[in-house]
Amino acid sequence: MLEFVLKPWHLLVLFVASQLNREQQRIIEYLQVENQVLREKLGKGRILLNDDQRRRLAVKAKALGRRLLRDLATIVTPDTLLRWHRELVAQKWDFSALRKHVGRPRTQEEIAKLVVQMAQDNPTWGYDRIQGALKNLGMKLSDTTIGDILREHGIKPAPDRQRTTTWKTFLQAHWEVLAAVDFTTIEVWTRGGLVTFCILVAMRLSTRRIQIVGVTPNPNAAWVQQVARNLTDCYDGFLRESRYVLVDRDTNFLALRSVLEGSDTKAVLLPPKSLNLNAHLERYMRSMKSECLSRMIFFGEKSLRRALAEFEAHYHGEHNHQRLDNNLIEPDDEVGRAWGRVACRNRLGGMLRYYYRKAA
Repeated sequence: MLEFVLKPWHLLVLFVASQLNREQQRIIEYLQVENQVLREKLGKGRILLNDDQRRRLAVKAKALGRRLLRDLATIVTPDTLLRWHRELVAQKWDFSALRKHVGRPRTQEEIAKLVVQMAQDNPTWGYDRIQGALKNLGMKLSDTTIGDILREHGIKPAPDRQRTTTWKTFLQAHWEVLAAVDFTTIEVWTRGGLVTFCILVAMRLSTRRIQIVGVTPNPNAAWVQQVARNLTDCYDGFLRESRYVLVDRDTNFLALRSVLEGSDTKAVLLPPKSLNLNAHLERYMRSMKSECLSRMIFFGEKSLRRALAEFEAHYHGEHNHQRLDNNLIEPDDEVGRAWGRVACRNRLGGMLRYYYRKAA
């Protein structure tokens, strides 16, 4: 018989193993208590886990088995963990995505998007016209399929679509001859106390050029009519080249609309409760207030007019516009110069700044 001789290093190995076992047991006991405390804090409500957390727990649970899991105080039951594992196995062998679908194949998403775009951009195009346009692009689609696509996207047939013109289509069609006017207000200190002044601004949308048309504490009908005559003057009127002017339904514009009826410029009323249909001029009003008017206190009409004139000059010649490819409306010869000393032009005490290169 072979005799086993216990050597000193055997004792050392057994001692280290027992120490590691005790340490692991203490860790397990601590984690069990920690889980119990967390469950007590959470109460009896369900703990919502995402798919990744379920997967991680299911993989570890499978390695332990049902008997050991029952002895552990986990945040979910052993049956739930094992069910998650079975679902993971089922997902691995799920080849339903590779099955061939019965029936005609669905129209490619890109072609469907193009059909919708053509119908929206061209209100007078019917199914056959869209079918012909697709044929020019090497795409074959029946008019029935085109009709199905448009119905899925809530687009009416051409006879119904062409009866109404969307606001976007109107703006694009008249962009070069389109203008807008609007009021804003500012509080000014006068000898009689705090007075609300109305500021009337006009804008040509294609160029973003603006004009401070008038400033008054009393925008009555006579004042508005005179302003409208100045705007539409055939020699130097700001709107003399504009065919349409966007105006809201404010009663202050009634007198302006009456003057425009006798000119070549037509007033286009904004729809009721339209929040963003005069967005370009409203964006200018926001810039004028945030960069200038809201940062000043005005004492008298003269100081207000001076600030408005300074901001108008800054807006045209010193303010880059993102919608104009980040260019200036009225650039001078200094713009784009790559040589010369960098200088800064200040307006309104440094509130408005413009950096340029100064020739030596």
